[in-house]
Amino acid sequence: MSGFDNPFDPDTKLHRAGCSCGRHHSQADHDADMQNSDARVSRVVESAVMRGLFPDDQVRRGFLRAVGAGTAMAAISALFPMGAAKALAAESGKPEKTDLKIGFIPITCATPIIMAGPMGFYAREGLNVTLQKTAGWAVIRDKVQNKEYDASHMLSPMPLAMSLGLGSARQAVDVASIQNINGQAITLHLKHKDKLDPKSWKGMKFGLPFDYSIHNLLLRYYLAEAGLDPDRDVELRMMPPPDMVANLRAGNIDGFLGPEPFNQRAVYEEVGFIHTLSRDLWDGHPCCAFGVQEGFYKQYPNTFAALFRAIASATDYAHKPENRKAIIEAIAPANYLNQPIPVLEQVMTGRFADGLGKVRNVPDRVDFDPFPWQSMAVWILTQLKRWGYIKGEINYKTVAEEVFRATDARKRMAELGLKAPKDNYMKHTIMGKVFDPAKADEYANSFAIKRA
Repeated sequence: MSGFDNPFDPDTKLHRAGCSCGRHHSQADHDADMQNSDARVSRVVESAVMRGLFPDDQVRRGFLRAVGAGTAMAAISALFPMGAAKALAAESGKPEKTDLKIGFIPITCATPIIMAGPMGFYAREGLNVTLQKTAGWAVIRDKVQNKEYDASHMLSPMPLAMSLGLGSARQAVDVASIQNINGQAITLHLKHKDKLDPKSWKGMKFGLPFDYSIHNLLLRYYLAEAGLDPDRDVELRMMPPPDMVANLRAGNIDGFLGPEPFNQRAVYEEVGFIHTLSRDLWDGHPCCAFGVQEGFYKQYPNTFAALFRAIASATDYAHKPENRKAIIEAIAPANYLNQPIPVLEQVMTGRFADGLGKVRNVPDRVDFDPFPWQSMAVWILTQLKRWGYIKGEINYKTVAEEVFRATDARKRMAELGLKAPKDNYMKHTIMGKVFDPAKADEYANSFAIKRA
């Protein structure tokens, strides 16, 4: 029996001989999950009570340092019905909506969203999630807008664009968490082995997954740094990621900046070579996000909290290299990525053939980090402004903070025991140039090649 059998499939042994709820491999796993859930509720309640009694952060921390956390909680429990509060919190924390549809594109960026199904992260939170494999990003956008999906895998610029009404009717969307960082590449057809310098790319055709994608913004940035105008000197074609290798083989495009595993798949099929990893343009850049319609977290607060816990926990799990082998086995099947194991191993381990005869070792080729930095949102907005997607003036900070829910993410990560940055903004370095989110207007206007 596979370690990732569906616990709800009547044909699996897990359904007949697993735990009492049918969601775990054994009763021991069930008990451990229940203990983890109880511990999480306890931490949240204890934190809330402590903050209520000592609203001043310095006073509260001083008290805890003076007497110790254990002594403090013992004293408070003698005066406050902590047990009843925890029981009430556990009951009130049950998801209001348990049956959910979540969309995803079959790329490694969606790893946490996908693996959370077969590896039990959703079930552990009391959620029955149906993962909806989707053909392209425009379809994802439309299904989110039509409320066919409760939540979805999205390109990180998409919620910003949707909230501003760019390319479609305005639909406010919240970024609950980032899915992956790095994990993209520029891949060229093998016939272009002699064109390693991007200055020689004038007249070439490139595939991109969507207008409102980090791929589009990074490729435009890269081309412009080489002195090429991406709207005049090359042709940019939008296409679903799964179609990129076929279009490269057919000669419809000369290259693409796309997600994995399709860069590695092009090498695997001896069609293309990996020219530049996206982490070499911006190490730690965001790519995909986990988004919900604005107001979902208010209408279904417990469901949203459970979803966040599942996704953030899966993202943290995927971040650890020692877990990648099990994850690859979970996401490789046809109903998910439908990719050969050797291709996914090269992507997820960072030891890969580049198509030029070299085997490279880049452990952080792809990584996973849930924190939705608002400074990343500001950079995305400056580039949407630069290339004319955003017309007129924009308050970068306001939009970033409305869409990228960094403060909420920090709070919920803390409840899970996950580390989160203390700030929502930081400086980023893109192709050797420092971006200061506090100087967004100055930055957006500083480029020689731009539309705005």
